[in-house]
Amino acid sequence: MSQVRNHGGDRVVAQLAAGTPALPVLIVSVIVLVAVVCGAGTIWLPLLAAGPALAATTGGPRGVLCVGLLAAVLGATLGTRDGVPGHELTAVLSALAAVTLASGLASALRGRRERVLAAVRSVAEAAQHALLKPVPATVGPFQVAVRYSAAAAEARIGGDLYALVPTPYGVRLIVGDVRGKGLPAVGTAALVLGVFREAAYDEPDLLAVVDRIERSLARNLGVDDFVTAVVAGYPQAGHLEVVNCGHASPLLVRESGAVVAVEPAHPAPPLGLRALTDETPSLQVLAFADGDQLLLYTDGVTEARNHGREFYPLAEGLARHLSDEPAGTLTALHDELLTHVGGRLHDDAALLLLRKPAASASEAAVPEAVSDAGRGSGSRSVSSRSRASAAGAGAGDGSRAAEKAEGTANPGIPVVALSEPE
Repeated sequence: MSQVRNHGGDRVVAQLAAGTPALPVLIVSVIVLVAVVCGAGTIWLPLLAAGPALAATTGGPRGVLCVGLLAAVLGATLGTRDGVPGHELTAVLSALAAVTLASGLASALRGRRERVLAAVRSVAEAAQHALLKPVPATVGPFQVAVRYSAAAAEARIGGDLYALVPTPYGVRLIVGDVRGKGLPAVGTAALVLGVFREAAYDEPDLLAVVDRIERSLARNLGVDDFVTAVVAGYPQAGHLEVVNCGHASPLLVRESGAVVAVEPAHPAPPLGLRALTDETPSLQVLAFADGDQLLLYTDGVTEARNHGREFYPLAEGLARHLSDEPAGTLTALHDELLTHVGGRLHDDAALLLLRKPAASASEAAVPEAVSDAGRGSGSRSVSSRSRASAAGAGAGDGSRAAEKAEGTANPGIPVVALSEPE
């Protein structure tokens, strides 16, 4: 029986020792050592209250009580040894007990808040995975990487949005930025992504996908709300379609390493504002060969400033950290961005990098060109019939899609070569 009691007592002592913070114990030990060396215990004894007070910031209530008990025992021992008057020693120990109890209560409240915050973060993380679904490293014929940072780190989600989905009409993606912050921006982002994921599967025409999003936002957004976005698709081998609705221009990286901004030939208003202007989105078709990469981003990246109020030079950073692994490139870019701003972003920032690795020998080569056209069916550089015929092949069956598209291309569409910086 005695062995059982001893074993139980040892276990209790071990649990108490495990819950006792090391730093507060060290501080109490230093104070006791100074009091022993210097004498005059009445002067040093009140400082023992620093132990339980510090324990409240680093440990739980049990650890605070253990530190307070240790400080009280050592204080009473020193006071008796140095002949401190009884009423003074009682006052010091009473103050130490009061500090210990208050610190224990503060520690319990802090622990409760931490548990609530952990639960909120867990819910936010689940919401993020539902809203911004994880993107695999390979989607269709592409290597893909995504980096997203919310300005409110505790929230994990914000007003920036992205999605990349394989569809019967090839891989399609969107990167956008909702005006405003907080829960309203998150709600709008969820609306845009939901409509995009549905329309991307239903609509053969990429401009029709954009129209679906526009109509939905027109019904649900306020007068001053809007969403800037870039919607892209890969309907056939060697061709990448881009629709820019008031968003930052994507960066096209050729296999040679040249970085080119894909500026829209006819700027279009952000999504949700089309009713206020006569401008409509236009479709650009870019040559996208093996080894080429496309970086889409939000203004939280390019508008990030350092202490000297200088913007982050994204194009230069991309050229510096370019590699054959999109994940490595974005990791280096993101780390440099955080260094540029001093460790914390003040706006949501999203980066999505798409790379076309070397294709099979059966894939046809496509000349490097870019075409821009309006919304009319007669002026689009890739006709609806060619997209529909290429849909069955998808992004992976490059040679068959290219042959079909080549046979149905509109010869009247002007083709403009995409110049690269010298």
